[in-house]
Amino acid sequence: MSCSADAVKDRLLWNVKKEVKQIMEEAVTRKFVHEDSSHIIALCGVVEACLLHMLKRRAAGFLRTDKVAALFTKVGKTCAIAGDVCKKVQELQQQVESRKNQPNGQEPLKRQGSTTSKTPVLTPQAIKHIWVRTALIEKVLDKIVQYIVDNCSKYYEKEALLADPVCGPILASLLVGPCALEYTKLKTADHYWTDPSADELVQRHRIHGAHGRQDSPSKRPALGIRKRHSSGSTSDDRFAASAREYVESLHQNSRTHLLYGKNNVLVQPKDDLEAIPGYLSLHQSADSLTLKWTPNQLMNGTLGDSELEKSVYWDYALIVPLSQIVCIHCHQQQSRWTLVLVSQDGTQRPPLHFPQGGHLLAFLSCLENGLLPRGQLEPPLWSQQGKGKVFPKLRKRNSNKSVDLEEMPAEDTSTDYVFRIIYPGHKHDNNSGEMIEMQGFGANLLSWQLEHCSQGSSCISCSMGSSPYDIPSCCTCIHDRTPLKMLCESMKRQIISRAFYGWLAHCRHLSTVRTHLSALVNHSIVPPDRPASAAAGLTKEVWSKYQKDRKNYKELELLRRVYYGGVQHEIRKEVWPFLLGHYKFGMAKKEMDQVDADIALRYQKVMAEWKACEVIVKQREKESHSATLAKFSSGSSIDSHVQRLIHRDSTISNDVFISVDDSDAVEQEPKEPAPAAPAAEFDSPDSGLPSSRNYSVASGILSSIDDGQGGSFEDGAEEEGRSEAGAGLSEEQLCSHAEGLASLCAASYTIELLDTVALNLHRIDKDVQRCDRNYWYFTAENLEKLRNVMCSYVWEHLEVGYVQGMCDLLAPLMVILDNDQLAYSCFSHLMKRMSQNFPNGGAMDTHFANMRSLIQILDSELFELMHQNGDYTHFYFCYRWFLLDFKRELLYEDVFTVWEVIWAAKHISSEHFVLFIALALVEVYREIIRDNNMDFTDIIKFFNEMAEHHDAAEILRIARDLVYKVQTLIENK
Repeated sequence: MSCSADAVKDRLLWNVKKEVKQIMEEAVTRKFVHEDSSHIIALCGVVEACLLHMLKRRAAGFLRTDKVAALFTKVGKTCAIAGDVCKKVQELQQQVESRKNQPNGQEPLKRQGSTTSKTPVLTPQAIKHIWVRTALIEKVLDKIVQYIVDNCSKYYEKEALLADPVCGPILASLLVGPCALEYTKLKTADHYWTDPSADELVQRHRIHGAHGRQDSPSKRPALGIRKRHSSGSTSDDRFAASAREYVESLHQNSRTHLLYGKNNVLVQPKDDLEAIPGYLSLHQSADSLTLKWTPNQLMNGTLGDSELEKSVYWDYALIVPLSQIVCIHCHQQQSRWTLVLVSQDGTQRPPLHFPQGGHLLAFLSCLENGLLPRGQLEPPLWSQQGKGKVFPKLRKRNSNKSVDLEEMPAEDTSTDYVFRIIYPGHKHDNNSGEMIEMQGFGANLLSWQLEHCSQGSSCISCSMGSSPYDIPSCCTCIHDRTPLKMLCESMKRQIISRAFYGWLAHCRHLSTVRTHLSALVNHSIVPPDRPASAAAGLTKEVWSKYQKDRKNYKELELLRRVYYGGVQHEIRKEVWPFLLGHYKFGMAKKEMDQVDADIALRYQKVMAEWKACEVIVKQREKESHSATLAKFSSGSSIDSHVQRLIHRDSTISNDVFISVDDSDAVEQEPKEPAPAAPAAEFDSPDSGLPSSRNYSVASGILSSIDDGQGGSFEDGAEEEGRSEAGAGLSEEQLCSHAEGLASLCAASYTIELLDTVALNLHRIDKDVQRCDRNYWYFTAENLEKLRNVMCSYVWEHLEVGYVQGMCDLLAPLMVILDNDQLAYSCFSHLMKRMSQNFPNGGAMDTHFANMRSLIQILDSELFELMHQNGDYTHFYFCYRWFLLDFKRELLYEDVFTVWEVIWAAKHISSEHFVLFIALALVEVYREIIRDNNMDFTDIIKFFNEMAEHHDAAEILRIARDLVYKVQTLIENK
């Protein structure tokens, strides 16, 4: 069996295991899994790939394009369970075909209200994987796969995954868990209404036309609405369905109550556009009252194919929290009523034009009821027997008596009304200036209070007495009215006071910035456009100029170009050693050759040392196996020194992301603990083991400690081993030399050292085999080179050892440099910074604290949201970002650019540029995070699903802008 076939099997099984893990985690969190979950689709895809691996042509069907269908049909002839699945799939396919043949829009109307005969709606992804998906939903996929494994010779080649005696049963076993879960199509309040996938959230954000930051959540529809059937659907009626679902979700949400609804309410979004009809609704939740208006085009699905047109109509939709409204103007124009909402800051929302009839009164009545008990309309609507709620009594202008609206002739009726929304629980001073400032009114008082009246009972301000908050200053029957001069002075005092406190807050803000953030950025600002634009990056032409004139070409100019534009791919192999410190800018060719020679000598020396130790480790493992076999054959107990041989330090755990199945040690029968062996036993010749009390290894160089009992080998042999280790050797010579060196100086290794090396080699081997296995570069030969470099680095840093994630940092260096010795040197320089992020260092806590300070200063609104929703301002969700310099968050090609910008930023803008990249990642999706009120679990799930889907260029641009913003704040003293 070829190695490539084994690698394919391993990759397929690993993908299945990954998707199964995601589904099981979702099931544990929610108690059930949705049929259209993205994880279900992904699992079906990888299982389908496993089923198609080396499938025989006869089983796949000669003339059939759908090989999975052919396989299920063939298996269904002899397997009753598979046969039932075939019948079920055929029924689903017929229903889908019949749905396609229906004229557009007829089927949903015809079957409206039907719950039993409704045709199932399948997304394109579900139809694509309908065979595997149906078997999974019916909970029989594991049984079908097990049947295929038991009868694999009929369907598969010998090297197929399902024909493998190990991989086949493992695949069937992995599917047992998903087949035991409950699947549902229900959309409940705690499922897809509030927890859509990351792709779905991003798609909704784009549909809503949020191209920039919008500080007011009322400028577009909120995103906490029901999930569409598929985030990746490309069907023509997707936007129509999404619009209908948006409107339906307004009323079918258990968290809010519908108080009022009216269609064909006109809104004129812009002055140069005609009024657009839409659906107006009023919703009440536990602590808020919200008005919503949605264009009919979105509800009816009558838009064209233009993405821009759809986005524009979503921009027109209104969501207005009534807590932001202080004044409601009502105007009558040609028997139509118009309502204008005025915010606290004096801005007006687009006018709402009601149809003819009593719809405006009905709306105001529902609004008045919804405001209770905390708020009320001022003046209130009046109740009239036989008619219900009516407008309050108002005087005709320039008239001396009050009349009812209903009794006035049409030509004499006042057509303008102004209502305030007040909250009696709020304490207002009697001073009109303070009250006006509190409510957001300017110098213009309300129209119903501006009418001049006599001191008689006909004065509406006196006779109504409807509210303790009336403004009587305009009424002639009150002689002690507040002078206009006092009002102006009060307003002036308020303006000056606000300006002063605003200035004081700004000074305190800058002081905080200088105190907490000054160490995070370089204080000198390096612009992108001087002396020349650096947006093009470090190109081949610029690099050629540098190579021709190394002495006079400025290092800062090269780094500036890298920071603002990256490095052209063709010259990355030459530039990266300079960025990482292997070479220094300005070095002559001869100096660079000398650096390379020194590194080559050092690398081969280190290789010889750890390979010699590896020989001993493997020999010990063989001895432990032999001792174990002897124990099983003779039944005798294992000697204490054999127990020590197979001992592994189980207390050391450096795993970062996932649990690693450590310990490949041989299983032993449970026995009583053996008594501790005396130290003399290790010194006995019969034991065959070196004394751990006599020899040690220091600083990676083999040495013997002479304690009066003699050395392990002659001095001449020791010198010979050292000289040979430093010589330049080929890899084959190095291996044979390592064996010879190991036989000479086996006694120079302590038991503790051998145990540590064995543990690290085991971890490195596991991570190397699965490191970026899908990337084209990592063939078996290059994986071996990767292992050699990693083992060499770890041998020199055994006090830290190997930590999971180091291979992720080394792999891109191997891809670009394609040179073992160069990669070893550059990786060593890179780890001077990155090693502090691993558990043995303390940089991670510092990163989290700095992130907290940055977001408090640069985006206080988002910080408050994060603090309120479970308080995840600890930023633990950024752990993997900092640990691997965003390597697993970006596409491989984008990793190269981001890394070189990070390396250059140390000299140009900030040594802590990774913080600003992390903050940029959060800022890119801040609207989605805010509108969906994400908590800690939500944001982890979101960014895990968004891995390798980010726009690296946009993130870097935002990160550079954030650095510049902090630099500007610090500079502005």
